[in-house]
Amino acid sequence: MSQFETIKPELQAYESTIDGLRATGFQFWTRGWSLGTSSNYSAVIEREPLKLLVTASGKDKGHLGPNDFVVCDAQGKPAFENQPKSSAETLLHCLAARKGAGAVLHTHSVWCTLLSEHFSAIGGIRISDFEMLKGLEGITTHQASVWVPIFDNTQDIPSLVVQVEKYFQDHPNEPCWGYLIRRHGMYTWGKDLAEARRHIEIFEFLLECLGRSTKLV
Repeated sequence: MSQFETIKPELQAYESTIDGLRATGFQFWTRGWSLGTSSNYSAVIEREPLKLLVTASGKDKGHLGPNDFVVCDAQGKPAFENQPKSSAETLLHCLAARKGAGAVLHTHSVWCTLLSEHFSAIGGIRISDFEMLKGLEGITTHQASVWVPIFDNTQDIPSLVVQVEKYFQDHPNEPCWGYLIRRHGMYTWGKDLAEARRHIEIFEFLLECLGRSTKLV
């Protein structure tokens, strides 16, 4: 669809959110974090009952049109008829939203892909003592240590949702701002789109620093 297409009536109430997600897609595309039709983004548009606005499947995130979005319920099912298909990973967005996220961003950068493979054997990446850690919500000093879990890639998204949810249940007191999927990419979230976007930027910076200082082969 053309990015200049008139927005559909059922999406008009969410036009400002759509504009924010489109701008995010263009930003991430220009930075090489969401190339081709990779990545997916969402924002919570209602809490009771839970509804999310999710990018449609197979869309170029650098050139999203105003109608390249789907309104889904808490189970990832379309809230309206005749919508495009939502991202195949919508259930992962729903899980994060149920945990309190207001926006969820998923990227496929080079550093996320390489490091998720390199550190997969130990199940995650420990990032410590970087000033930029203070860009993650709740961290106030560079003397911090953040664990970023890694999950194996799979096309069976419901099973991946179970694994991610179990991780959260098993680590209720350990803050988590995002996770990696091996050879795939990163999921990050925030209370709103601005915070989620900041968290992606912080993680991308930190992972690039780590990657440049790590012998990957």
